[in-house]
Amino acid sequence: MTSTTIACFITPHGFGHATRASAVIAAVQRRDPAVRFELFTSAPRWLFEQSLDQPFGYHELAADIGLAQRNSLHEDIPETVRRLDAFLPFRPAHVETLARQVNALGCAMVLCDIAPLGIAVAQAAGLPSVLVENFTWDWIYEGYAECAPVLRPHIETLRAVFASADRHVQTEPVCAYTRSDLLTAPVCRSLRLAPNQVREKLDIPASAPVVLITMGGLSSTDQHAFFDQLAAWPQYRFVIPGGDTAATAGNVLRLPNHSAFYHPDIMRAADAVVGKTGYSTVAEAYHAGLPYGYVSRPRFRESGVMERYIQAHMRGIAFGEEEFRSGAWLKRLPDLLALGRMARDAPNGAEQIADFLLSLRQ
Repeated sequence: MTSTTIACFITPHGFGHATRASAVIAAVQRRDPAVRFELFTSAPRWLFEQSLDQPFGYHELAADIGLAQRNSLHEDIPETVRRLDAFLPFRPAHVETLARQVNALGCAMVLCDIAPLGIAVAQAAGLPSVLVENFTWDWIYEGYAECAPVLRPHIETLRAVFASADRHVQTEPVCAYTRSDLLTAPVCRSLRLAPNQVREKLDIPASAPVVLITMGGLSSTDQHAFFDQLAAWPQYRFVIPGGDTAATAGNVLRLPNHSAFYHPDIMRAADAVVGKTGYSTVAEAYHAGLPYGYVSRPRFRESGVMERYIQAHMRGIAFGEEEFRSGAWLKRLPDLLALGRMARDAPNGAEQIADFLLSLRQ
């Protein structure tokens, strides 16, 4: 690589991939602040502004379809198929336009967090591509192909695109191991504040057990039907990101996704996390060593992999969806907290990927 500009195509599916990409970008720029990133995604700009210290270019683009979702626990496969039909195969004129754009920006590499369009653009631009993934969409869609056979042509198209990446990085927890150039530890963003500083800002006593309830950036009132029950557990403080505004009611603090509080710092200041098994939540809880009350998503293929990883490398208790929605899990909260925090000295996969990317320009 002869330039210091990298194009980064990021899937907008949830917040986990945007935060994973942000963790990698920040790790690269800690090593070399002169490296500039041009982001191509429809993930919200504020998420990158919150995560990155150096300037970046932001180009709003539907870089990927991912999965349409009715809510954070349930997918909408018919809508996913409709969107894929409009997205694939890639329109050559669209790819060529984007290729000219990344060349005009002086990009010397294209980094893709499971956004296949970026790989096609890299090829058209004559640039090397680096795929970062713990799953690819063809693998995810295979889990629905029996009930939705119309997905099969898209699966084949995407499998070929992902296989054509010049470099391949897999990040634990990996859903389908394959030959890759680098296998890393879980990737998450670095901390900024000490836990006691975060608790002070949140007005939470140092001695109060804190439970973070997170659905990975997707939240609604129906997913927290147990909200009114939390007051019956005054010995705990509950922090729930994902609301529209910040609000405190007794022992419950609700925060909007776009708040002044940096999510990895909140995670580290907590004593347990409860929520779905999305990548960023698992990775952050892993590095924080937190006990995890994880909500199973049996239809989503990645969920089983995440659950097995938690069982093998973390401390946690599985909560069924109905148990979570009804609030029955609260009776098991003392058991979850009793698991305690694990000491963790594993490397952050973001640092491993940063070293790998910078080595490619030598």
